[in-house]
Amino acid sequence: MAVLEICTYPDKVLLREAEPICTIDKEIVRLADDMAETMYNAPGIGLAANQVGAPRRLIVVDCSKRDLDSQLIVLVNPEIIAAEGLTSMEEGCLSVPDYQAEVTRYEKVKVRGLDLQGKAVELDADGLLAVVLQHEIDHLNGKLFIDHISRLKRELCKRRLLKRRAKETATDAPL
Repeated sequence: MAVLEICTYPDKVLLREAEPICTIDKEIVRLADDMAETMYNAPGIGLAANQVGAPRRLIVVDCSKRDLDSQLIVLVNPEIIAAEGLTSMEEGCLSVPDYQAEVTRYEKVKVRGLDLQGKAVELDADGLLAVVLQHEIDHLNGKLFIDHISRLKRELCKRRLLKRRAKETATDAPL
């Protein structure tokens, strides 16, 4: 397993819709393994394939306390098929570093997808898991959590991220 580089805003791969996965082969299984390793290393509780530069419909999620026991969920081509209620929670994102905001999402969701063996999976989720699943599926649809906040807050966040990116790029430039 390898730790992959996490793409950050304004990387274009984050803003486009990911492609469905037609065949679950060794490459997809390796990508899922590498994504899980990257998520745990970050540390994070969810990661979508386009966040590591692979615009494929694949997510990994683990909301457990890792010291106790891993509860890794890997979903291929996930989609929300039912949702109810509303909840607000502060969210952050590995692709939007050093920024958190209160986001309103569905309180409960039913998500359908495939596991790495190609078997159909349906998950009923609420609370943190429901929010994380929605957040990661948004990534696959080219949306960031900041797309759910007010225009003013979003613009301030984007400006700050662009300034940070410019500073990092200037620091990385050869002398």
